Amino acid sequence: MSRMIFVNLPVTDLQASMAFYTALGFENNPHFTDDTAACMVWSESIHVMLLTHDKWRTFTQRPIPPATASEVMLALSLDSHEEVDAMNDAAAAHGGTADINPVQDLGFMYNRNLADPDGHVWEAFWMDPSAIPGE
Repeated sequence: MSRMIFVNLPVTDLQASMAFYTALGFENNPHFTDDTAACMVWSESIHVMLLTHDKWRTFTQRPIPPATASEVMLALSLDSHEEVDAMNDAAAAHGGTADINPVQDLGFMYNRNLADPDGHVWEAFWMDPSAIPGE
């Protein structure tokens, strides 16, 4: 089996979160989805598990941070500036918050940060490795 990552996120409204991640380009895997959790697939190796708060608490008793906190920033690579902009626009149109940090354009790399409806932070970025400045 190839190595994979499953990012587990507590969410307040499972259906709204599923719609949000679908709008960003994730696909639902119904085999791992029920009334308490949804598996949203970004790629063959990256999956996001959306868990209701009750389901989350079956895994840990640690407190769920408020939507205004940032416990982690997850970065997703995209193929172009336009795809980065489109993901940020989709976030804003589907219950998330666009541009929670200033847009960063370094020429060889472009990124915009967004938050999902529960405040989980994502960085959509494009990078041209051939244009990375030398030392």
